Amino acid sequence: MAGPNLLSFAGKTPRIDPGAFVAPGAQLIGDIEIGPEASIWYNCVLRGDVNRIRIGARTNIQDGTVLHVDSPGPETPEGHPTLIGEEVLIGHLAMVHGCVLEDRAFVGLGAIVMDGCRIESDAMLAAGAMLTPGKTIPSGQLWAGRPAKYVRDLTPADLEGMRAGVAHYVELARRHREAAAQA
Repeated sequence: MAGPNLLSFAGKTPRIDPGAFVAPGAQLIGDIEIGPEASIWYNCVLRGDVNRIRIGARTNIQDGTVLHVDSPGPETPEGHPTLIGEEVLIGHLAMVHGCVLEDRAFVGLGAIVMDGCRIESDAMLAAGAMLTPGKTIPSGQLWAGRPAKYVRDLTPADLEGMRAGVAHYVELARRHREAAAQA
């Protein structure tokens, strides 16, 4: 089985911790760093061509998700890199663009996070939601809708479910890495 497609761009090559899982068919371009036990699933596209992408330990980026960045410009001299902390869960087919996801943030299936946004630690963007440019979801809150708005505070059970999801994906990635090595 073929592995992921890794492409250097503008002198930058994706850097992947040996303990991470990057699925066959994933596309990684340019200035990308992936931490230990992170997982990048099938058919994801991570394009760090005009800025950088950083992904922390035990974070998972699920199938079909697109991560991109925003170029530097007159109003944003640094542009907007995509900076993802540790133990972040990003659901299938999400669009994450030039934003910050702090440790233990959650982005639901098919959700969109736009330039200059921040999802703080232990905060959640619901499935299908769109977080419009420059918005912040404070720690402990759930936002939903298009455009996304505050819905409620997360419960201890919500937070425990997020942590269980992280552990599940670390183990599942280990099993997929073993299967890919045998193919």
